[in-house]
Amino acid sequence: MRVDLFDFELPPERIALRPARPRDAARMLVVTGEGAFQDRGVRDLPGLLRKGDVLVFNDTRVIPAQLEGRRGAARIGATLHKRIDLRRWQAFVRNAKRLRPGDVIEFAGGVAASAEARGDDGSWTLAFHGEEPVELLLERAGQMPLPPYIAGKRPTDALDQADYQTMFAAQDGAVAAPTAALHFTPGLMAALAKAGIGHETLTLHVGAGTFLPVKAEDTADHKMHAEWGTISPQVAARLSAVRAAGGRVIAVGTTSLRLLESAADDARTIHPFSGDTAIFITPGYRFKGVDGLMTNFHLPKSTLFMLVSALMGRARMQAAYAYAITQDYRFYSYGDASLLLPEG
Repeated sequence: MRVDLFDFELPPERIALRPARPRDAARMLVVTGEGAFQDRGVRDLPGLLRKGDVLVFNDTRVIPAQLEGRRGAARIGATLHKRIDLRRWQAFVRNAKRLRPGDVIEFAGGVAASAEARGDDGSWTLAFHGEEPVELLLERAGQMPLPPYIAGKRPTDALDQADYQTMFAAQDGAVAAPTAALHFTPGLMAALAKAGIGHETLTLHVGAGTFLPVKAEDTADHKMHAEWGTISPQVAARLSAVRAAGGRVIAVGTTSLRLLESAADDARTIHPFSGDTAIFITPGYRFKGVDGLMTNFHLPKSTLFMLVSALMGRARMQAAYAYAITQDYRFYSYGDASLLLPEG
């Protein structure tokens, strides 16, 4: 499909630079398969789902993966996006034309890394020096990697250390937050449990590739960056049991959805999973792992807007986004939410 079919005009003032406070005070647009859109709030979620439904969260934790350094006199910026092994990461590098294989980049706090090789996608393999765990080095030298549409408008500050981390964050490795889960609080989780709505967690370490624009003119020519994820046998079994009992599996965030779809078979059974996924979901895809999605509002022509268009229909999502813009919904990572229920 042509990528320009997924374009829309977004006024810059609709981009949220800070989250709602408290987190669950955000607005939420409910979109079903047909009928009017519903203007609700995240706190309404317990009454919008059914007893027996299960929400699936991504428990990845964002690491301070944004690094600033020098190679000689040249300033070099690096955003780590995927671990290779204990000491090596793939990174997108700013001012990469100044790098050659073997060059050493000196970052803050005495942290150094060698540039090993440049990949076909333009990213570099960085090998960190020393014996300390790379996570400790990043705590010393790195910053929270805010999305470019926020970082380009204001500097990262102390508030972002908490704001850009979900209440489920437990497994280090993401360089972008699973932002739909930023709306959840202990109080909201208690209300969901009281309503008979369960929850499960999986892990998908979100990479910086999620922010990259689609440069191809046709979706068939776009290549997704791989991300590592895991679903335990126990979680897979419980999710399959939920469906067998008539409940729905509702992914919280596109990261949870992509991993569930990577793990599901044509019989709609969710299996254990551990490894990389580069699944790219566009209209025409047959969903097997989820029955609905809670997600934020996404960028024009992005792979994530293509994903929600696959779930609900492109015309339906174009109409929903146009409505959200006229109703002053806040977009992107720190913005408001949408609840997408295709069966409605």
